[in-house]
Amino acid sequence: MRAAFSWLDRFSAFLNRIALWGAVLAVTALVVIAFWQAAARYILDQPPAWTEELARYLMVWAGLLGASCAFRIHADPSLFPAARERTDKVGRIYAAIRAAGAFVLIAPILWYCFIGVNGKFSSGYVARNARVSAETLDVPMSVFALAIPVGFGLIMIHLIAHLATALTNKETQ
Repeated sequence: MRAAFSWLDRFSAFLNRIALWGAVLAVTALVVIAFWQAAARYILDQPPAWTEELARYLMVWAGLLGASCAFRIHADPSLFPAARERTDKVGRIYAAIRAAGAFVLIAPILWYCFIGVNGKFSSGYVARNARVSAETLDVPMSVFALAIPVGFGLIMIHLIAHLATALTNKETQ
Protein backbone atom coordinates (compact mmCIF):
# COMPACT_ATOMS: atom_id res chain seq x y z
CA MET A 1 0.00 0.00 0.00
CA ARG A 2 2.85 2.35 0.81
CA ALA A 3 4.23 1.79 -2.69
CA ALA A 4 0.92 2.94 -4.18
CA PHE A 5 0.87 6.01 -1.93
CA SER A 6 4.48 6.77 -2.82
CA TRP A 7 3.62 6.49 -6.52
CA LEU A 8 0.62 8.80 -6.00
CA ASP A 9 2.85 11.36 -4.30
CA ARG A 10 5.39 11.21 -7.14
CA PHE A 11 2.56 11.54 -9.68
CA SER A 12 1.25 14.57 -7.79
CA ALA A 13 4.74 16.10 -7.81
CA PHE A 14 5.05 15.42 -11.56
CA LEU A 15 1.69 17.08 -12.26
CA ASN A 16 2.74 19.98 -10.05
CA ARG A 17 5.84 20.57 -12.20
CA ILE A 18 3.70 20.59 -15.35
CA ALA A 19 1.19 22.97 -13.73
CA LEU A 20 3.98 25.26 -12.60
CA TRP A 21 5.36 25.46 -16.14
CA GLY A 22 1.83 26.10 -17.43
CA ALA A 23 1.36 28.92 -14.92
CA VAL A 24 4.74 30.44 -15.81
CA LEU A 25 3.96 30.27 -19.53
CA ALA A 26 0.51 31.80 -18.97
CA VAL A 27 1.96 34.68 -16.94
CA THR A 28 4.71 35.22 -19.51
CA ALA A 29 2.18 35.30 -22.35
CA LEU A 30 -0.02 37.61 -20.27
CA VAL A 31 2.85 40.08 -19.79
CA VAL A 32 3.78 40.00 -23.49
CA ILE A 33 0.16 40.51 -24.56
CA ALA A 34 -0.39 43.32 -22.05
CA PHE A 35 2.80 45.00 -23.26
CA TRP A 36 1.67 44.66 -26.87
CA GLN A 37 -1.74 46.09 -25.99
CA ALA A 38 -0.19 49.11 -24.23
CA ALA A 39 2.29 49.70 -27.05
CA ALA A 40 -0.39 49.42 -29.71
CA ARG A 41 -2.68 51.76 -27.77
CA TYR A 42 -0.21 54.51 -26.94
CA ILE A 43 2.37 54.26 -29.72
CA LEU A 44 0.41 53.01 -32.72
CA ASP A 45 -2.96 54.40 -31.56
CA GLN A 46 -4.62 51.15 -32.75
CA PRO A 47 -5.04 48.61 -29.93
CA PRO A 48 -6.13 45.16 -31.11
CA ALA A 49 -9.46 44.05 -29.69
CA TRP A 50 -8.37 40.51 -28.85
CA THR A 51 -5.51 41.33 -26.45
CA GLU A 52 -7.64 42.30 -23.46
CA GLU A 53 -9.83 39.21 -23.74
CA LEU A 54 -6.89 36.83 -24.17
CA ALA A 55 -5.06 38.43 -21.24
CA ARG A 56 -8.13 37.92 -19.05
CA TYR A 57 -8.32 34.21 -19.92
CA LEU A 58 -4.59 33.72 -19.46
CA MET A 59 -4.92 35.27 -16.03
CA VAL A 60 -7.58 32.69 -15.11
CA TRP A 61 -5.38 29.81 -16.33
CA ALA A 62 -2.32 31.19 -14.52
CA GLY A 63 -4.29 31.73 -11.32
CA LEU A 64 -5.82 28.27 -11.18
CA LEU A 65 -2.62 26.45 -12.15
CA GLY A 66 -0.72 28.56 -9.64
CA ALA A 67 -3.30 27.82 -6.94
CA SER A 68 -2.83 24.09 -7.48
CA CYS A 69 0.95 24.54 -7.15
CA ALA A 70 0.49 26.57 -3.97
CA PHE A 71 -1.75 23.86 -2.54
CA ARG A 72 0.85 21.19 -3.32
CA ILE A 73 3.66 22.98 -1.47
CA HIS A 74 1.43 24.17 1.41
CA ALA A 75 1.73 27.83 0.39
CA ASP A 76 -2.05 28.23 0.50
CA PRO A 77 -3.67 30.07 3.43
CA SER A 78 -4.20 27.93 6.50
CA LEU A 79 -5.91 28.66 9.81
CA PHE A 80 -3.61 26.32 11.73
CA PRO A 81 -0.30 25.95 9.82
CA ALA A 82 1.38 24.30 12.82
CA ALA A 83 -1.07 21.39 12.56
CA ARG A 84 0.62 20.33 9.31
CA GLU A 85 3.85 19.69 11.21
CA ARG A 86 2.36 17.01 13.43
CA THR A 87 3.05 13.43 12.34
CA ASP A 88 1.50 11.58 15.27
CA LYS A 89 -2.05 10.24 15.56
CA VAL A 90 -3.42 13.75 16.17
CA GLY A 91 -1.59 14.96 13.05
CA ARG A 92 -3.29 12.24 11.00
CA ILE A 93 -6.66 13.35 12.38
CA TYR A 94 -5.84 16.94 11.45
CA ALA A 95 -4.88 15.81 7.95
CA ALA A 96 -8.18 13.97 7.58
CA ILE A 97 -10.14 17.02 8.74
CA ARG A 98 -8.24 19.28 6.31
CA ALA A 99 -8.87 16.82 3.49
CA ALA A 100 -12.56 16.59 4.30
CA GLY A 101 -12.89 20.38 4.33
CA ALA A 102 -11.11 20.77 1.00
CA PHE A 103 -13.09 17.89 -0.50
CA VAL A 104 -16.38 19.56 0.49
CA LEU A 105 -15.30 22.63 -1.48
CA ILE A 106 -13.72 20.90 -4.50
CA ALA A 107 -16.13 18.02 -5.19
CA PRO A 108 -19.18 20.15 -6.13
CA ILE A 109 -17.04 22.42 -8.31
CA LEU A 110 -15.73 19.45 -10.27
CA TRP A 111 -19.18 17.86 -10.41
CA TYR A 112 -20.92 20.90 -11.85
CA CYS A 113 -18.12 21.55 -14.31
CA PHE A 114 -19.17 18.39 -16.13
CA ILE A 115 -22.71 17.61 -14.97
CA GLY A 116 -25.50 20.16 -14.91
CA VAL A 117 -28.15 20.69 -12.25
CA ASN A 118 -30.47 18.40 -14.21
CA GLY A 119 -27.88 15.58 -14.08
CA LYS A 120 -26.94 15.72 -17.76
CA PHE A 121 -23.46 16.16 -19.21
CA SER A 122 -24.86 18.45 -21.89
CA SER A 123 -25.78 21.09 -19.31
CA GLY A 124 -22.52 21.08 -17.34
CA TYR A 125 -20.41 24.23 -17.18
CA VAL A 126 -17.85 23.09 -19.76
CA ALA A 127 -20.49 21.77 -22.17
CA ARG A 128 -22.46 25.02 -21.98
CA ASN A 129 -19.30 26.99 -22.73
CA ALA A 130 -18.51 24.74 -25.70
CA ARG A 131 -21.60 26.10 -27.43
CA VAL A 132 -20.41 29.73 -27.12
CA SER A 133 -17.48 31.42 -28.84
CA ALA A 134 -15.25 34.04 -27.33
CA GLU A 135 -16.13 37.52 -28.57
CA THR A 136 -12.89 38.45 -30.30
CA LEU A 137 -10.87 35.23 -30.45
CA ASP A 138 -13.27 32.97 -32.37
CA VAL A 139 -12.56 29.91 -30.21
CA PRO A 140 -15.03 27.98 -28.06
CA MET A 141 -15.27 29.30 -24.52
CA SER A 142 -14.72 25.74 -23.28
CA VAL A 143 -11.00 26.26 -23.96
CA PHE A 144 -11.03 28.82 -21.18
CA ALA A 145 -13.70 27.14 -19.06
CA LEU A 146 -11.50 24.03 -18.79
CA ALA A 147 -9.17 25.98 -16.51
CA ILE A 148 -11.57 25.42 -13.62
CA PRO A 149 -11.79 21.61 -13.73
CA VAL A 150 -8.08 21.33 -14.57
CA GLY A 151 -7.03 23.54 -11.65
CA PHE A 152 -9.40 21.99 -9.13
CA GLY A 153 -8.71 18.49 -10.47
CA LEU A 154 -5.01 19.04 -9.78
CA ILE A 155 -5.84 20.28 -6.30
CA MET A 156 -7.92 17.14 -5.73
CA ILE A 157 -5.02 14.91 -6.79
CA HIS A 158 -2.66 16.84 -4.51
CA LEU A 159 -5.21 16.57 -1.70
CA ILE A 160 -5.45 12.78 -2.02
CA ALA A 161 -1.64 12.51 -2.20
CA HIS A 162 -1.25 14.71 0.89
CA LEU A 163 -3.79 12.67 2.82
CA ALA A 164 -2.22 9.36 1.79
CA THR A 165 1.24 10.60 2.74
CA ALA A 166 0.03 11.97 6.07
CA LEU A 167 -1.69 8.70 6.90
CA THR A 168 1.49 6.75 6.18
CA ASN A 169 3.75 9.31 7.94
CA LYS A 170 5.87 9.75 4.79
CA GLU A 171 7.22 13.23 4.00
CA THR A 172 5.94 14.86 0.80
CA GLN A 173 8.37 16.03 -1.85
